[in-house]
Amino acid sequence: MSASRIRRYLRHGTASQLMVFDSIVRFGSFSRAAEELHMAQPTVSAQVKKLSETMGLPLFEQIGKRVYPTQAGLHLQQACAEVFDAFERLDEALAGLRDLTVGRLQLAVSTTGKYFAPRLLAGFNQRYPGVEISLQIHNRRTLLERFAENVDDLYIFANPPESNAVTQLIQPNPMVVFARSDHPLAGQRRIRFEQLESEPFLMREAGSGTRMVAEREFARRGLRPTVRMELSTNEAVKQAILAGLGISILSRYTLGLDTEQRRLVTLDVEGFPLESNWYFAYPVGKRVQPPARAFMDFVRAEVGVLTEDRRLAA
Repeated sequence: MSASRIRRYLRHGTASQLMVFDSIVRFGSFSRAAEELHMAQPTVSAQVKKLSETMGLPLFEQIGKRVYPTQAGLHLQQACAEVFDAFERLDEALAGLRDLTVGRLQLAVSTTGKYFAPRLLAGFNQRYPGVEISLQIHNRRTLLERFAENVDDLYIFANPPESNAVTQLIQPNPMVVFARSDHPLAGQRRIRFEQLESEPFLMREAGSGTRMVAEREFARRGLRPTVRMELSTNEAVKQAILAGLGISILSRYTLGLDTEQRRLVTLDVEGFPLESNWYFAYPVGKRVQPPARAFMDFVRAEVGVLTEDRRLAA
């Protein structure tokens, strides 16, 4: 239906007039309808008059003391049933969204986030099984593009956008220096950062948040890393370390939340681990939907529990 034809039916407050019309049809009486709707009978009559003018045809005929819908009124009665049914379905759908018995959550995270986001989503899914979940994993450049285009419901960044973003802290994301367990520096204590300058360094691709951290740390000390290889994922960097190709600065979560790999070690470098954090982020002005809002609340509570468990176990 064209916009002009739709406006014809909305310009006089048609929804309230339909309620009046439906009540009259059910009772066969203007006065009974007025009683049900707590309206004065002249108001009911005026509403029906406006509705008839909108339709361009009379809607009722009176036979004896009872009123009956005309042929046009019968068509409108069927339309009323469909309209009210549509509103009822809409109300049920919105109630489901509010109660999180239905809904959809599309979460986008950085490549490092894939090491912990699935666990959190699994816990969220157990609590809200009716919410459909999609997890998108991308490098920082692609994540920023999706963020700018408002593609996803919610984002997790280690280095969130600096503008047009609402951010909320989730938990620490410590950055450490990884090496293979048989590396000459493994087992040494309080290694000076300057010693890393001459070590073959494995670097993430340009634009990566992990690379930003590494380059910033070298630049802060007036040093330049000896880059042996540039790789596009943390997993590729990890495998290169295991192959003996060099060392790298990566998120502690590259090993997962609570598993150590015997062939990978974290070097005891002065100033490490570097302080970093994970953040929820979404564009300024975005209406965060109930599933995304519930996930943020769930994660903050869950991360608090995990942090306390690790502290108690220490």
